[in-house]
Amino acid sequence: MKPILEIPPEPEIKLLRPFLAFAANKTSGGILLLACTVVALVWANSPWAATYSQLWHTNLTLSLAGRGLSHDLHFWVNDLLMAVFFFVVGLEIKREIQVGELASVRQATLPILAALGGVAVPALIYFSLNYAGPGAAGWGIPMATDIAFALGVMAMLGDRVPLGLKVFLTALAIVDDIAAVVVIAVFYTSEIDWMSVGLAGVVIGVLFAANRLGVRHPLPYALLGAVLWFAVLQSGIHATIAGVALAFTIPARSTLEPADFLRRCRAILNYFERAAQSEKSIMNDVEQHSSIEALETACERVHSPLHRMEHALHSWVTFLIMPVFALANAGVVLGGNFAESFSRPVTFGVFLGLLIGKPIGIMLASWLAVRSGVASLPAGVNWNHVHGAGWLGGIGFTMSLFVTGLAFPQEDLADMAKLGILIASVCAGLIGSALLILNRRSATVS
Repeated sequence: MKPILEIPPEPEIKLLRPFLAFAANKTSGGILLLACTVVALVWANSPWAATYSQLWHTNLTLSLAGRGLSHDLHFWVNDLLMAVFFFVVGLEIKREIQVGELASVRQATLPILAALGGVAVPALIYFSLNYAGPGAAGWGIPMATDIAFALGVMAMLGDRVPLGLKVFLTALAIVDDIAAVVVIAVFYTSEIDWMSVGLAGVVIGVLFAANRLGVRHPLPYALLGAVLWFAVLQSGIHATIAGVALAFTIPARSTLEPADFLRRCRAILNYFERAAQSEKSIMNDVEQHSSIEALETACERVHSPLHRMEHALHSWVTFLIMPVFALANAGVVLGGNFAESFSRPVTFGVFLGLLIGKPIGIMLASWLAVRSGVASLPAGVNWNHVHGAGWLGGIGFTMSLFVTGLAFPQEDLADMAKLGILIASVCAGLIGSALLILNRRSATVS
């Protein structure tokens, strides 16, 4: 059934309708991400492989007032575009902490403990295989769950997955992202420039002050966010951390209560209705225009900047930033001896960490939390559901590829880790989907 307040779409060019329908589909982002991954793999292993490397090593300079930054395209994707990705992740984290599944201790306990189990066990498995080798720094790679892919798989399964399980996996992935951010900031940071850290701290202080003073327009936050990104970049801490820090300064409050919003909107609409009874065109009727502007202001005040920014950036992240990131980072040169590549400790450690460590860690921590009485399973969710979700947690992809770039400047080690990520993510997605489908069928039969 259509929503009662759904506004009919404006007339649109017929050619664009398939693209608009694709963008509205919850699984579209995952499909595009997968397509870019396949393109990167094929391209990097084709006769035109040299052009793949040349493209991402093309230098690009951004300058302002005679000063600038000059880096290759790979840097701009991983350090600038991904800062926007982390900004949206930060907005999601803040929303979940304030009003979502992490707002209540009772609600948050199960996904938090499950996520911690799903972080610790993969890292231990990887480290046990690589602690004495050149790949020891990669222990953070199998810790992360790709929320877009995991939830995309759940969306494709439709009503085979209960709503409580989707909420559980979303909250788990959010906690997983928090852990990944902490790991990146603490363990994958080079030498620190404390002057730049101090500048970043001042900017964050100004951003929080703007929040407290009631600044709600996005432009001041965008400008200060750019300064914050540059300061964090110069500090030696990875620049994407600036995105998360900026997100936590964005106002999440509404300045107009629902009752006041309703009362004000009714008054405005009544005024507009009286003005519209005149024979004047809306194009030159001051009263009708002032009514529309007042209504827009009321809508803006009841809708928090956090929600507006998250909504505005979501499509850009889903359909541009993440696919471009996959295109720039998933181009693994497979080589002739696939079996030998797969048996190397880095590749095997990442593979086992994601595919085996994730479901074991999530299931074990969840079972202990429920068994000890500190948490309970969501309504409509059973242990078979949690088992299937645990396997979907093994889809590391975006965040794992990102950590790979931080852990391994060496291209050979990075390619080994990427191979393990890709194989484990595909296997985890297939196994998790199969388990959830079989669980639904067995429940239907019984």
